[in-house]
Amino acid sequence: MNSDERSLLSIGGFGLAIAAFVFAGFTLSRIDDKAVSAPAASAAPAVEIKLTEFAITPATVEVPAGDVNLRITNSGTLVHNLSFTETGMATRDLQPGETQTLQLKDLKAGNLAILCTIPGHHDSGMAGMVIVGGTGAATDPAATPTTMTYQQMDKAMEDRAMRFVNEPKSAMGGTRLEPKVLADGTKEFDLTAKIVDWEVEPGKIVKAWTYNGMVPGPEIKVNVGDKVRVLLNNALPESTDIHFHGIRVPNAMDGVDPFTQKPVLPGETFTYEFTALEPAVGMYHSHHNAQTQVPNGLAGAFIIGDMPIPASLADKGITKVDQSVNMMLDDAGTIGLTLNGKSFPATQAYTAKVGDTMLVNYFNEGLMTHPMHMHQPTGWIIAKDGVPLAQPMPSDTILVGPGERYTVLYHFLDPGVWAWHCHILNHAEGPNGMFGMVTAVIVK
Repeated sequence: MNSDERSLLSIGGFGLAIAAFVFAGFTLSRIDDKAVSAPAASAAPAVEIKLTEFAITPATVEVPAGDVNLRITNSGTLVHNLSFTETGMATRDLQPGETQTLQLKDLKAGNLAILCTIPGHHDSGMAGMVIVGGTGAATDPAATPTTMTYQQMDKAMEDRAMRFVNEPKSAMGGTRLEPKVLADGTKEFDLTAKIVDWEVEPGKIVKAWTYNGMVPGPEIKVNVGDKVRVLLNNALPESTDIHFHGIRVPNAMDGVDPFTQKPVLPGETFTYEFTALEPAVGMYHSHHNAQTQVPNGLAGAFIIGDMPIPASLADKGITKVDQSVNMMLDDAGTIGLTLNGKSFPATQAYTAKVGDTMLVNYFNEGLMTHPMHMHQPTGWIIAKDGVPLAQPMPSDTILVGPGERYTVLYHFLDPGVWAWHCHILNHAEGPNGMFGMVTAVIVK
């Protein structure tokens, strides 16, 4: 079976592949770079993508709507490929040094996930996103131009960094919500969806759509076997609902109007009830006008049970968790480029001691993929979307796609102030210093 056949069979046959192409709103064709390209293809803009161990560079590819050529080169030392997850369209398996062009026709605005389908490569970080421009498309901010001298730039960067150190932090979101325990043992959580003034960074106040007045919404934590009741009170100017993303619930509790319930109208209350059947690292968020409500803040972490620590990490000094951190990533709406609803220098600084282990749950509620990088310690990925991996995977840069969750252990060996940020650099640093998706861990 050749690679073309494999790419079609991966989504259930040629007929299903064609249907998926239509659903995605565009057509694709492949061009072997050893052959002569058709004249029409040469008129389309070309975008270069490199495949290496283990990354797709750039991870977020921005292209205009219409016709585009993606020129994919394997710059690594292993065999790689590139595939569109929604359609199954893919390059062949590229040997080191090989190049192939994918011709994308009639692209419509939106986001298209890409990955390498060689076993183990996606989990090692070879995933990304093609962002098609136009109405409704997510775009990275352009590099900020500057006419400053290097002395002025150095001072601006230092001043901004010192604000992170010296200025008091405004109210943080994501604090744990304690339940009301009913007579039968049910754990009841009250959530009110409402718009509030929220300080994203010092002096920048936005209208955030919140659960209980905070971004992200309060953490909900229960145990396997618990009976759970979530009361949603809608104080928004439009209807809403709650979807429990990554949580096993009855269909009637899935929170997707109009399929599983009627929308919760302004001023109304809806009750979600289910039993926590299995461990999960999940999220809860709106599934009504989600392109507005979720980026504006309507999302929170939902944890069931505790993540086991792999015994295989004992020789790395990792035997227990000294602190757990939920980190929610956002990049759009009124909230913008933020970590847990805050943009640097308003982000929360974390502290640890040499020898400590921090468990981090990354949640991506944004519209783009974010490669999260903590300086110095190697991160050990122990779970993907709440499911423990058979073997922990080392990675110092974890690529978190929209809707994904990664559970990572960081074991601190060296003292200092260690930066922690998204490695799409125009999400993190410009001529005036660090901004957006940046924080730090202070290890003593």
